Amino acid sequence: MYAIMGATGNTGSIVAKTLLGRNEKVRAIGRSAERLTPLTAEGAEPFVCDVNDAAALTKAFAGAKAVYAMIPPSSTSDDYRAEQDRVINAIAEAVQHAAVEYVVSLSSVGADQPQGTGPVAGLHNLEQTLNRIPDLNVLHLRPGYFMENTLAQIGIIKTMGLTAGPLRPDLMLPMIATRDIGRAAASALLALDFTGKQTHELLGERDLSYAEAATIIGEAIGKPGLKYLQVPDQQVRGAFLQMGMSANVADLILEMSAALNSGVMKSLEERTAENSTPTSFETFVAEEFVPRYRGKATST
Repeated sequence: MYAIMGATGNTGSIVAKTLLGRNEKVRAIGRSAERLTPLTAEGAEPFVCDVNDAAALTKAFAGAKAVYAMIPPSSTSDDYRAEQDRVINAIAEAVQHAAVEYVVSLSSVGADQPQGTGPVAGLHNLEQTLNRIPDLNVLHLRPGYFMENTLAQIGIIKTMGLTAGPLRPDLMLPMIATRDIGRAAASALLALDFTGKQTHELLGERDLSYAEAATIIGEAIGKPGLKYLQVPDQQVRGAFLQMGMSANVADLILEMSAALNSGVMKSLEERTAENSTPTSFETFVAEEFVPRYRGKATST
């Protein structure tokens, strides 16, 4: 049996569905029984718990041959780094008490840096904390920039007629679809061929700049020549706050953006067939971005 954290999220749902499709037993961990219902219908065992609760997570991990571990995102936390650390400590305690032998964790490119990378610094702590557990075999997946982050551009395009953000227009990013992260995690869980403490980057189909991404989006939505504008941090921060994001999370995202712009946060592995993933940005735009832009969200 596999225990999957974040089983209703972008990556965890793909992990759970992939394993279920291989007739594996899955314990789907989430915060809402209602949101777990689709996975339950596919044969998963639902497990509702607070991921800050080490005792509850210990029960969730009990009997699992392997765990998919991740920190749920939050856009409204007033102290997201502290929130991350509480979840990390709960995961580590549960892994030890449940005598889990294998963990695949969701980390990120840039998790090699201990600080100055916004929310990714929390993933550095996740890696280091799990690495300190004796006899645990852990694989930290370090994906690049989520293609799903570009979905925030929909409102900007509709109000401003362009795409915009804090990143440099020429900054080349290893953009990846979260579906490919989930599939990679599921493959690792099925194989369980890693030992000790390992990291593995996932770099998407190819590197893209936001300027290039804007051109691809523009062609797909009937706005050829769509431009990307780098916007000052304070203006971006104001937009984040208007979207309902907490000031703390907004500042962390801007810190991460600065780390990307400066090259402090970057991939460490050369691109290979093993760390490249299949979904192109063109495919993502056609299948995910365009339906949402037209108000027809896809079902997952």
